[in-house]
Amino acid sequence: MDRNRLHGWWSWASVSLLVLLCGVVAVLQYRWIGEISGAERQRLQGQLQTRLASVRRDFSNDISEACAAMVPDATLIERSGRESAYAVQYARWKLTHAAMFRRIALAVPQGGALAFYYLDLRSGRLSHADWPAEWNSIREGLAARLTGAAAPPTEAHTVLEMPRFDATPGNGLQEREWLLFDLDLGYVRQTMIPELLGRYLADSGKVDFDAEIVSGQAPAELIYPSAPAANRRIGETADASVTLLDGMGGPGGGRGGPGGPPPDNGFRGAPPSPDSRGGDSGREFRGSPPARFTPRPVLSGPGWSLLVRHKAGSLEALVEQARVRNLAISGGLLLLIVATVAMLVRFSRQAQRLAELQMSFVAGVSHELRTPLTVIRTAAFNLRGKLAQQPSQVERYGTLIQEESEKLTGLVEQVLDFAKAEAGAAIRRREPVPVAELIEQSLQSSRALTEKAGVVLEKQIAPSLPCILADEIALRHALQNLIDNALKYGAGGNWVGISACAVGDGATQAVEITVADRGRGIPRDEQKHIFDPFFRGRSAVKDQIHGTGLGLDIVKKTVEAHGGSIRVRSTPGKITEFTVRIPTAPAADAAPSAKGS
Repeated sequence: MDRNRLHGWWSWASVSLLVLLCGVVAVLQYRWIGEISGAERQRLQGQLQTRLASVRRDFSNDISEACAAMVPDATLIERSGRESAYAVQYARWKLTHAAMFRRIALAVPQGGALAFYYLDLRSGRLSHADWPAEWNSIREGLAARLTGAAAPPTEAHTVLEMPRFDATPGNGLQEREWLLFDLDLGYVRQTMIPELLGRYLADSGKVDFDAEIVSGQAPAELIYPSAPAANRRIGETADASVTLLDGMGGPGGGRGGPGGPPPDNGFRGAPPSPDSRGGDSGREFRGSPPARFTPRPVLSGPGWSLLVRHKAGSLEALVEQARVRNLAISGGLLLLIVATVAMLVRFSRQAQRLAELQMSFVAGVSHELRTPLTVIRTAAFNLRGKLAQQPSQVERYGTLIQEESEKLTGLVEQVLDFAKAEAGAAIRRREPVPVAELIEQSLQSSRALTEKAGVVLEKQIAPSLPCILADEIALRHALQNLIDNALKYGAGGNWVGISACAVGDGATQAVEITVADRGRGIPRDEQKHIFDPFFRGRSAVKDQIHGTGLGLDIVKKTVEAHGGSIRVRSTPGKITEFTVRIPTAPAADAAPSAKGS
């Protein structure tokens, strides 16, 4: 026993050590996952910013290419005149770029003022017109540039200015006139932006980000929302942002200053030929023009800002979800490891305990077999001698042999019943059985033990009990086992009671049979084990009460095979009650048996 206790202590000590190690690993994993989450957050932030930079580049390039493609060559203007040159250029241009702008106009310096020409988007013809009121700030800005004065701010955040330069010998490049492009916001919202977002922000064909574009003026104007609902506005909660058209933004933005040409913006081509038609000249840029220069459009008003936010709420929330998920998975694995080891230790302890009980059972059965066999052998030996001539001694030894044979028969039957119960064959054919008759037969089977114990047997059977559906022999053996236990273990109480009553209502009718005694009772710590096979209480072992530890296990399996249940209530030193609950037989089956009984 000491060795088993020491083995159990080492087992649970190993489990405790494993739990401690798993706790250390859990703390380290928590820190590692936190560091990985931080690195992942930075990676996603950088990746998102790179994607937005690509959106910005393609958006600006598409617009710049569309604007540059509309500027006719100076040679064409010299040969055909301004109106014809723009008409020819527009006829080529509109095949691929017509949907991008809703208005195109031309501003030409004439007589110290700026003449305004509308381009008819259907015919491609220029027609002189008055400046639209909403473009007055643009006119003032261009007029200020002609005189070299500071240009006033403008709020026309959808209009792009595209200067046409001419080169003159010794004077460098000069701005001759300006094409004005008014962006079609419907096309931008419905085609350009969704296409760019799908190209650069989509994963597995789905864009996981909400996006919006706002103008740079105050207050900011919403230009494009991917989620129209008011509660989805991004504002300061953006995960990343990038400016659009900022290289084209503001008066003078993106241009070279006086005395030098505009910067090279990535479009390649030779500068246009000098305009030999004369006329009013624009602002002059002195110096030699760069060999690889093409003008770029300029946004008249403030630039736009593209703001994006992950649909999970933010990149922070997305990383936090992944962090929590990783922590849950790693924690679950650690708990599974600890639980598995704990269950293995518990099962090994149970297996060890079962092995000990089986060894005790073998020893107990061997003892139970040895005692009656010894008595029978001794009686047979004595009967072979002169005692065989004495009738009284022959009768006494015959009775002794009969009693011990019955003990052997009962022991063998109990072992066989246990084997059948373990094989799932605790009962055979079931039929309606009267409860009173079943109890009376069980008491008759235990009458010899009752008389020997000298106890008072009290019986309380409720009248008109319904029949139960049972294997009469198996259930009678189970009740007999409970009665025999009450007689053996209830010694000293001198009282055993058996009662039966109907319980339940409706479709859950049942009969409860209770066997009680007033012996020493069952200790509380043993009550949960009394239905285990091979288990015997400390008092039974100490008092050397004969038994195998199989009786109550057989009773429990028999009752449960009938669809019933068994429970025990014991108050040490006062009373012990075993209550068996068996369902009643259906009325159609019970009627004949009830009538016959």
